[in-house]
Amino acid sequence: MKMNFSRVMRLLSLRYRDKEAIVNIERNRRYTFEQYHLLTNRVADVLSNTLGLHKDDKFMLVLENDNLSLMLFPSTFKQEATVVLTNLRDPMEEHARQMEQVMPKVVFLETRLLDTYYDMLRGLGCKIVVMDTPSAEQATRAGVHSFWTLVDAASDTDNEVELDTDEHIAMLRFTGGTTGKGKCAMYSIDNMMATRDSGFISSDMSFTSTTRLVHVSPISHGTMMTFYPTFFAGGANLTMNVLDMEKWREVVETERITHSFLVPTVLYRLLDLQQANPRDFSSLTTLVYGAAPMSPTKLGELVECFGQIFCQGYAATEAAMFIAVLDKADHRSDSESAIRHLSSAGRITPGVEVFISDENGKQLPFGETGEIRIRCKAIIKGYYGNPGATASEFENGAWKSGDLGYIDSDGYLYIVDRMKDMIISGGFNVYAVEVEAALASHEAVFMAAVVGIPHAEWGEAVHAEVVLRAGANVTAEELIALTKAKLGGYKAPKTLVFVDQLPTSVVGKVLRRKVKEKYWEGSGRKVG
Repeated sequence: MKMNFSRVMRLLSLRYRDKEAIVNIERNRRYTFEQYHLLTNRVADVLSNTLGLHKDDKFMLVLENDNLSLMLFPSTFKQEATVVLTNLRDPMEEHARQMEQVMPKVVFLETRLLDTYYDMLRGLGCKIVVMDTPSAEQATRAGVHSFWTLVDAASDTDNEVELDTDEHIAMLRFTGGTTGKGKCAMYSIDNMMATRDSGFISSDMSFTSTTRLVHVSPISHGTMMTFYPTFFAGGANLTMNVLDMEKWREVVETERITHSFLVPTVLYRLLDLQQANPRDFSSLTTLVYGAAPMSPTKLGELVECFGQIFCQGYAATEAAMFIAVLDKADHRSDSESAIRHLSSAGRITPGVEVFISDENGKQLPFGETGEIRIRCKAIIKGYYGNPGATASEFENGAWKSGDLGYIDSDGYLYIVDRMKDMIISGGFNVYAVEVEAALASHEAVFMAAVVGIPHAEWGEAVHAEVVLRAGANVTAEELIALTKAKLGGYKAPKTLVFVDQLPTSVVGKVLRRKVKEKYWEGSGRKVG
């Protein structure tokens, strides 16, 4: 199916004309739906006519949230080139590796990075567009353009670009790489529109024209899934560039925020702040969390502090929609079944096909643990330039998630672990997530990472690194005993150390591979 997104946006701008669509907190920019439509028409004109980007050409964004909000939807859908997303916080070496893989013709860059990145980008033959006013010296450099100079000179007229929503590759995005170097996922327009649809299907998330959603995680990642339903409902997307939870609390209070998307590690920090110094969160109706599992014990504390406003969403880079949702009503602990459901990812979004398979792809009965496989509108078109990985991870239209889990008799999906994070100790399977949840049930524990480390007898031994809450005290022996009591002796950590912090990705996932690497260094392998 072909669509013209200038027309789509024109109709939205007529419907919501003077309502706020985009608010950039740090840069103090505010755009109504009508202003946003005209601005993104100009951006699309710059891409197509000024910079000369056409079908199959690529442009990369190395940007923070304020500027991403102008360069993602709908700008990318109003022209024919493919946008490439990357993590602003990744090192330049990683950006260079990604650029060499996709070879963008243009890179949109935060101005403060220009001096560091210039030689590398020009060496790759890229034109550079800086988003804020460059210095006089920077502006004279070959291949450097100023975003607002280009935009101010562009046309805001609706264009006649029509794109095939299933075939056109609108976006490339690199996987998180929590188990190794990221692959490059290819998205059609239909893949991205699935994020909108799943937000509406999951009615408990309550996306309406009164929604005011603040993005503090990178909108190039998980929180993007809340951008689309907010926008199409006529709500306002507000952006923050820095993960400053005290500033986030201020914004929630002053901007009367209704929604936000956070990851568990950030929610734990927010809980501590709110308990120590409460602020007015009466406008806040929905906190969506995802990207990593959360301890049921910590969930109980969060609900007690903030109320029943939490929704958990299960998704992935390869399936960028809410595959499963744990609704607000499920965030309670007044019965044994309710407590059990708190450790799940919720129920499958209606219309999505999820099944649990054995290693040969055969469906397993409810209650049995195996690999989670998914078929839906959001499943990506494969990995760019990597047919081997595409063939390996997609089978018969289904994405082989690499997550181990099961579906219970009530239809709740449980994520047991990543397949690569399973520890085999003395012939027994130990799931890191399960051990981490047991450790996190202790009030002194802020977060934990569990990995397998080399052991001469068992092959691998269960090891834990633990971060304590500020001012809290507990011994390693007490935590190991707690885990033994909850899970049994073979699943309990054989060793446990306290650390000041754990390595996390840009979206807040604990990087177990980083914890694990130091213990297996020089061994030539990473399993027992």
